[in-house]
Parts: sequence; C-alpha cells; structure tokens
Amino acid sequence: MTGGATGGVTIGQAAAFAGVTIKTVRHYHKLGLVDEPERDSSGYRRYGSDDLLRLVQVRALADAGVPLADIGALLDADADRFAAALTDVEQRLTDRIEELIARRDTLHRLTDDRALLPDRACAVLDRMPGLGFSPDYVAGQREALVLFRALLPAGFDSFVTQLEYRLDDPEHVELTQRSWDAMSWDPDDPRLEELASALADNLLANRELLTAPTGLEIRSDTATRYGLVDTHRQDGWPASARLNALVEAKLRAAGIPVPHR
Repeated sequence: MTGGATGGVTIGQAAAFAGVTIKTVRHYHKLGLVDEPERDSSGYRRYGSDDLLRLVQVRALADAGVPLADIGALLDADADRFAAALTDVEQRLTDRIEELIARRDTLHRLTDDRALLPDRACAVLDRMPGLGFSPDYVAGQREALVLFRALLPAGFDSFVTQLEYRLDDPEHVELTQRSWDAMSWDPDDPRLEELASALADNLLANRELLTAPTGLEIRSDTATRYGLVDTHRQDGWPASARLNALVEAKLRAAGIPVPHR
C-alpha cells in the first residue's frame, strides 16, 4: 500500500473525501494519474494519505480546466514547469471565457434580430407595428428578411430599400394590410384580381425600385432561391399564393424580370 496512515480507507471513502465518484477514481487509475493501492490481507484496496493527496490534486487540476492528459506530467514537474503550465492553462481558460461571453452576447442579440440582420433591416421591422401591422405580419417579414439575406445576399440591400420606401407610402401600406387580410379569403375570390391589379400598379409607379440588383441574375439557382423566400409562410394560405402569382404575372407583363419559380 502506498504511504499513509495505518489501515487507510476504502475506494468509496477516498472518493467521498476527494469529492469525486468511485467511477472517476477508477478512471484516474486507468489513466495512470493516481496509483492503484495494493490489496490488504482482506483483499481490499486501502487508500492512504499520499493517495488521497494525489487524488485531491488531480481533481483540483481537472476542475480548473487542465486536460486529464496533461495532469500527470504537471504533477510530476518541478516548480518552474508547474508554474509555466498553470499560466498556459490560465490563458486557455481566459480564451474559453471570452468565447463563452461572445456566444452569450450572440444569444442576447438573437432576441432582437441583431445577430441575423443589420441595423437598417431591424429599423424597418421596428417601424411596422406603429403603422398598424400585426405581430404575425412583422414576424413573417422578419423571417423573410433573414431568408433573403441568406439566399439572395446580392439583392438584400435593394430589398431593404424597397421596404423602406414602401413604408413611407400610405397607399402601399394600406394595400399590404389588405393583402394580409386577404390570406383568409377563398383563392377563387374575385377580389383577389382587383387587389393584385392595385398592388401591381402601386409597385410599377416606382419601377426603379423593381430593378434587379447587379449580380442577382447570374446564379443558375436564383429562381429556386427566390421561390423559397417568396413562398415562405404560404403553406395553408392558398389565397395568398394566388395573390402573389397574380401580382408577379402583372409585373412580368409590364417588363419587370420577376424570376419564375
């Protein structure tokens, strides 16, 4: 038995004294971090004071963030090497703390879109409730902006510019709110054709805003990407899908290059 008081303690007692589990003690033995005591005449392994000291040291270093693979060499090192190794561990822990703080800050920003959208787009979303748009509508626009930025980054600034301009247009705001109400209509409702014409006319009044941004048309999968954004949240709302299709058809007929889905 390694050095210590006569008799020593069982593995369960040693684990309890060191603040670890029996499984952890056995793992330390397996890694060679703590010597496994010899069995006494009764066939039990007894841990003496030296064993307990080593066990406590290993646990303390492990709790401080030192990798188990480094602990053995660290405990067997001289004072200078030990101090240098601790300095290295401290730096790694500092780096890890900074990484965790950055992740926490990202999570906080996610609650107000700051991690997913630039300030300019967030400002557009912030304006919508004051113009009478419902929380559900604003949530849908938020998701559309996130998708647009991810799938069609070349056109994102242009898309935000269109939203900014249209929020300043009372007629467009009123038509958009009517379009939101129309989601519950029957897809064959004749009012959809009338609403689509009004929306198309409003959009065509500012054709320069409908110009495709440079670089957007060069991708072979642009239509697919556009479709994913354009049809977002339309599942289960056939009237909305039909209204969208009618508006796009009118814009194409007027010479606006709306991608075909």
